[in-house]
Amino acid sequence: MPAIEPAAPPPDCPACPRLAAFREENRAKWPDWHNAPVPSFGTAGARLLIVGLAPGMHGANRTGRPFTGDWAGDLLYATLLKFGFAHGVYDERPDDGLTLVGARITNAVRCLPPQNKPETAEIATCRPYLASEIAALDDGAAIVALGRIAHDSLCRTLAVKLKAAPFGHGAEHELGRIRLFDSYHCSRYNTNTGVLTTEMFESVFARVREHVDGD
Repeated sequence: MPAIEPAAPPPDCPACPRLAAFREENRAKWPDWHNAPVPSFGTAGARLLIVGLAPGMHGANRTGRPFTGDWAGDLLYATLLKFGFAHGVYDERPDDGLTLVGARITNAVRCLPPQNKPETAEIATCRPYLASEIAALDDGAAIVALGRIAHDSLCRTLAVKLKAAPFGHGAEHELGRIRLFDSYHCSRYNTNTGVLTTEMFESVFARVREHVDGD
């Protein structure tokens, strides 16, 4: 039976006043951009759920698809294609025809935050949508957390103490019925500074592929 589509915030979600005000500023500057909460991409209840931090200004906030239109998307989608989690060609736009295969992408915070830094209360306010995504997963599914904030929000959503599942690149945690895989975020800053290399990123998805295929 197909999974029920997880809950998603409305286009004019007012729950976080700071983010709503920033959204209106951007709509005035760039009226042809998405400028709204970014929906998840991929089939609900997929075997793999990838969780990022929040939409990027010139990426998902512009295009309306997670990790589409910025450097982080270049690395993420190239990796998903390499390991069979995507099909087609990624062309940095939502109508490029790219499809995900057994994977779904979402963000811990659905709206663009100023300076790409959501506040603690905003992350908590958006957490019910993350919980809805997790609820749609089957037992044994994999979740990849891109960065510490996504990791921490996932743990809090699952009522797991952070000290019981510490964040670390390449770390794996059995959290009840799912397995959490950690990676540094695939941001331009992390790749330019050498915090994250392509090989490091791919090593995480190689392990995810093994898990999804039955270890």
